[in-house]
Amino acid sequence: MATLIHPTAVIHPGADLHPTVQVGAYAVIGAKVSVGAGTVIGHHVVLEGSTRIGERNQIFPGAAIGLEPQDMKYSGDDTQVVIGDDNCIREYVTIHRATHGGEVTAIGNHNLLMAYTHVGHNCVIADQVIITNSVALAGHIHIESRARIGGVVGVHQFVHIGQYSMIGGMSRIDRDVPPYMLVEGNPSRVRSLNTVGLKRAGFADPDRDNAYQMLKKAFRLLYRSGLTLNQALDQLNLLPENEHIRHLHNFMQQTQQPGRRGAIPAKMRGVRADD
Repeated sequence: MATLIHPTAVIHPGADLHPTVQVGAYAVIGAKVSVGAGTVIGHHVVLEGSTRIGERNQIFPGAAIGLEPQDMKYSGDDTQVVIGDDNCIREYVTIHRATHGGEVTAIGNHNLLMAYTHVGHNCVIADQVIITNSVALAGHIHIESRARIGGVVGVHQFVHIGQYSMIGGMSRIDRDVPPYMLVEGNPSRVRSLNTVGLKRAGFADPDRDNAYQMLKKAFRLLYRSGLTLNQALDQLNLLPENEHIRHLHNFMQQTQQPGRRGAIPAKMRGVRADD
């Protein structure tokens, strides 16, 4: 174990590190931190608070994980950060723990958080999400699997970002981002179906129950038909049964619930469903 930990690293005796964990120079690891097998912690990384990190993660120099939330409501509760397996957390990423006792800031598996990303308190990031440089996530944001967020994007608190969506760089996101859609701008608007992303994910494969064609129809109903949202959702129910249509329907329906911020609308001119 001694050969994997740089002698200048400061590790509290109460920290629980698997023997295969590597720790770089001048890293600081607190008493309530747990790190799983094969994780590499770069130099000058800070891990504090009740932070649990899984296996085979790469944490690059200067990252700070598990520090107190930037929330005026925080009163010193022992809250958590929980990170899964196989994540890549690049330089100077900050991930803050949750605000109130029993709450968690959670990151799943196989995610890439590029340099200077900030993940605020109580955020939940699922799996295989890519967040580009200098993205700022406020508190209580939920990002579903396989979403893609471009650089220098600011996301308002309590926003939900749907799976397989794409957010263009330098956008301002103040409402929910529908799954499978391409969103961009300030103010942000749904520009099209996330055609390139869906094709790369294999949605155009004929063996996938024609999911791509169904999503194109769903896009037209939601954003090109002139129907109200509730009318469009009724029409979605008439499409052939498909897990992705069902997920889109449920997501859009939930955006209208109390406590949700509503969905980002479409740009009505120049929008294409089949780029």
